[in-house]
Amino acid sequence: MVDVQQEFLQSFIGKPAIDLPTPAFVLNKPIVQRNCQRLHEDVKSLGIKFRPHVKTLKSEEVTRLMLGDAARGCVASTLREIRGLLPLAKEGLLDEVLYGLPVRPGALPQLLEYSKTVKVLVMIDHESQIDALEKFAEANAVSTPWSAFIKIDMGTQRAGKPLASPHLKPLINRIESSPAVSIYGFYCHAGHSYGSRSKEAAAEVLHDEVNAAVEATALMEKPDTPVVISFGSTPTAHVVYTLKKSLPSHMTLELHAGNFPANDLQQLGTGCIDENDQAIRILSEVCSVYPERNEALVNAGCIALAREPGPIPGYGRVVGNSEWHVGRVSQEHGILVNHAEEGKKSKAEDAFKVGDLVFLHVQHACITAAAHYYYFVVDEQDVVREIWYPWKGW
Repeated sequence: MVDVQQEFLQSFIGKPAIDLPTPAFVLNKPIVQRNCQRLHEDVKSLGIKFRPHVKTLKSEEVTRLMLGDAARGCVASTLREIRGLLPLAKEGLLDEVLYGLPVRPGALPQLLEYSKTVKVLVMIDHESQIDALEKFAEANAVSTPWSAFIKIDMGTQRAGKPLASPHLKPLINRIESSPAVSIYGFYCHAGHSYGSRSKEAAAEVLHDEVNAAVEATALMEKPDTPVVISFGSTPTAHVVYTLKKSLPSHMTLELHAGNFPANDLQQLGTGCIDENDQAIRILSEVCSVYPERNEALVNAGCIALAREPGPIPGYGRVVGNSEWHVGRVSQEHGILVNHAEEGKKSKAEDAFKVGDLVFLHVQHACITAAAHYYYFVVDEQDVVREIWYPWKGW
């Protein structure tokens, strides 16, 4: 629970975002809608499936926009997210949810409970996970096999088996012989696509993802078994329109992405979006100005912004005055510094006054959003129209 009464938050509906208490998480709904619509049009034009990842803004309202009429499945990173998705399944808007971490024994009781409302898919990258599924099925009289994606490591060394791993084929064959699990598809996530600095570079990573998953299918005992090839990350989602690959008829191509409704400075740094595609701003207030070091202090630190690096300097950037960014952060405050060339820097005392309200674009939308318990949702005129409450916890 957060120690703010809903009546207090609701009192800001109809007011300009600049009048919000600071620091405030401001979400531009028209930009979210536009970002979702653009990706929906891309996947529809390609004739491929789409599976949005709900981990960025973690809310029912955003998930409805992410699904639109383009998707019937989601990816969730936490059990809490799956629980938040159940109302959409009950409405008939959602058919299946992938629990996006390699499946762990401790999650199985809750996943089984959720599977009474929505089809739950699991992720596998180690044979012992299959042992756990078999033991759980026997102990709980589970007769229906779990549908599983096999995770392929694209080089980020976060989760999954590399294509070259000698353990990949035994893992695939072990699933094929198990009564407790069946292969749904192969899942690739190229996290290193965030290092792309152009649409062309992101498109190259995109094609690598698809090719890796296709190559993995050749390791199956029956390689013509129907499978889903799931690929994507937000940078590669932005260039999914470049995909031209023709796949055999037994393979279904699916894009997954999560950050695309919001975007952030990391995405801007890839060269795949424009400045006005960023839906999140943090409203902060200038608390002090320091002429002697040409800096200013705002009441938005790592708790409000996150301490995330990126290709664009700082932990946040002043909207409308991009030479200023949050160069240092403590828990509750950030220091605005100027990264323009020497001799071209404006002065802090000219740019900011104590009491000024400053909007900041954020470095990483997912981590920033996790720190906020409510979103002030604004319209085209930057007027607050709704308050959205994200899912919290694991």
